[in-house]
Amino acid sequence: MLSPHQVTTNPDQNNCVLVVPLIISLSLIFATVVNFRCAKIQRKALPMSLDLAIREGISKAFASLYSFELASAEVALQETRKEFEGSFTFTTFQFAGRVKKRPDELAQELGDFLKENVDEVEDYNVVKGFLNIVIADSVWLKTFNSILKDEQFGSHPSNGQTVMVEYSSPNTNKPLHLGHLRNNFLGYSISQVLKANGYKVVMANLINDRGIHICKSMIAYLRFGGNKTPEEYGKKGDHMVGDFYVRFDQEYKSEIEELIVEKRNEYPALDSVEDLKARKKEIEKKGKKNELSAEEREQLNAIKELFNRAEKEAPIFLEAQDLLRKWEAGEPAVYDLWKKMNGWVYAGFEDTYKRIGVSFDKYYYESDTYLLGKDLVMEGLEKGAFYKKEDGSVWCDLTNEGLDEKLVQRGDGTSVYMTQDMGTADLKYKDFTLDKSIYVVGNEQDYHFDVLKRIMKRLERPYAEGIYHMSYGMVDLPHGRMKSREGTVVDADDLVDEMVQTAKQRTDELGKIDGFTEEQAEKLYHQLALGALKYFILRVDPKKRMVFNPEESVDFQGDTGPSIQYTFARISALLRKGKEDGVAFENIDLSAYNGLEAQERDVIVALSNFPKVVADAGRNYAPSEVASYAYDLSRVFSRFYAELPVFKAEPEVIAFRLALSSAVAKVIEKAMNMLGVEVPERM
Repeated sequence: MLSPHQVTTNPDQNNCVLVVPLIISLSLIFATVVNFRCAKIQRKALPMSLDLAIREGISKAFASLYSFELASAEVALQETRKEFEGSFTFTTFQFAGRVKKRPDELAQELGDFLKENVDEVEDYNVVKGFLNIVIADSVWLKTFNSILKDEQFGSHPSNGQTVMVEYSSPNTNKPLHLGHLRNNFLGYSISQVLKANGYKVVMANLINDRGIHICKSMIAYLRFGGNKTPEEYGKKGDHMVGDFYVRFDQEYKSEIEELIVEKRNEYPALDSVEDLKARKKEIEKKGKKNELSAEEREQLNAIKELFNRAEKEAPIFLEAQDLLRKWEAGEPAVYDLWKKMNGWVYAGFEDTYKRIGVSFDKYYYESDTYLLGKDLVMEGLEKGAFYKKEDGSVWCDLTNEGLDEKLVQRGDGTSVYMTQDMGTADLKYKDFTLDKSIYVVGNEQDYHFDVLKRIMKRLERPYAEGIYHMSYGMVDLPHGRMKSREGTVVDADDLVDEMVQTAKQRTDELGKIDGFTEEQAEKLYHQLALGALKYFILRVDPKKRMVFNPEESVDFQGDTGPSIQYTFARISALLRKGKEDGVAFENIDLSAYNGLEAQERDVIVALSNFPKVVADAGRNYAPSEVASYAYDLSRVFSRFYAELPVFKAEPEVIAFRLALSSAVAKVIEKAMNMLGVEVPERM
């Protein structure tokens, strides 16, 4: 057993330069953790064809023995508890009375029938009314042989369908932050999962590059930027522009308070803006209890009106509104400034995308698409899908579907977000003839995308049914929500830097990395950092809101990305040792291998479940299922590795175990790549 400060070059033990001390110490907790986890997952699922064969066998047994019809689809199989022999269990209690048998007697007779008539069943045992079914080793060896021969194992054949996954969709007034990271990691990962499920995938990014929020950054730059470039500020372009967005908010609040002070003459007893806010809060609290007097209600309305007027009349806000009107009118000077500042931001985005390992096949820009959809509004009016109110505004009435009336065009003929999204959906279909269009957007937009899908159905668009909102929960900090305009965000670039520094620091605790060049070491630090960050985020069900705790995210032990990366590196070391020793394990003849140890069988069972996990993750739009599988597989392998020394066996056994290890490495790599995580061969 290695201590946290030891490095071994014995390939049968590790043959890895061990980077993270806490990862090394995983072996210390395997004895207490692995057995529990393996008991839970080692037989979590069987190959679909085998599962079907057993269920059909049980169905036939009921028909043959008791003339009782039980469809194979109604046969429920469970994983066998660790303390009993078997791969899975059938419970007989609910059927015993129907066939007039005791539960244990029914289980015994079913077991006899399966053993006699189903080739896959080698044996069985009965515990009260539980029938534990043992699968023949020959079946598992045959399964493993098929895995070895299938280079595309885990991937499904083409289904002839094209899907677009739209993700990232940043605003050009700020850099990417932690919330964007969850979006990007989810979008990229589900794209890879869908590719493995046979889809042709188009990864798209709709950039929100226009609107009042962009103009806020522009106004702040005009006021305080001094016409300097990001290089002159010594910052990435997206960071510099984001700083001016925060500066706008600071100046805006200051001007609001100045206006309030000027206009508060009617409240001489309230000496400051803070007094006004406190009084407003006090009255509102009483209002919740229905305890307001007429005088207090009048005072509350007056204070609210004072704040509203100040917010609308603040000079910097009026300047931003005027700048937006000038942009929409195409004023050259404004357009040129907008183009220049957005260019700085795009360069910053691309640098971040490259660092975090995500990419796109197609970019759309809101400045090009915000006017789209007006033709669809006219079409909707002609088809009777929409109606026009007296003020000229156009609406879609969804009340008969349990929703409300949705505005699709203002009375002055200008577009709203729904108008734009309708037109963009049409543009996407024209560009790629999509079967599915997936929007990776936070769950605060659940209603919006529900409405979009219903509207496109009313417009009889062929792609409407394929619209899917991959809704995900927001990312909070331990102290609450992040707010970009106040600068209270975890910046994506800073977070990656912190993670890389943590990986490096923990590596340095071990001393020199033998055989690594400086470039190789830096690459490894980055792989570990991104592995920890992506896995931490993607292991959580997308639908769940999550709290990001920076301290927890850099923990390199337990259910983490680096621990799985370590398993892969350890296997790579074993395989290198095997090749150095001349062991022929890459084209192994399984006929020379007789019998399976329980740990070997567990690994094959876990491997065989990979295609089903991929299919389930694609169907459920849940990369978290792939993350969970990768961790479970690495734990099953670790138990096998700890209990069955690879090189202390007969030659044919060594070859088999190396082949088994190689298959695990390939599947771990495929699974982690679906999460966007690289797995290093040396650690």
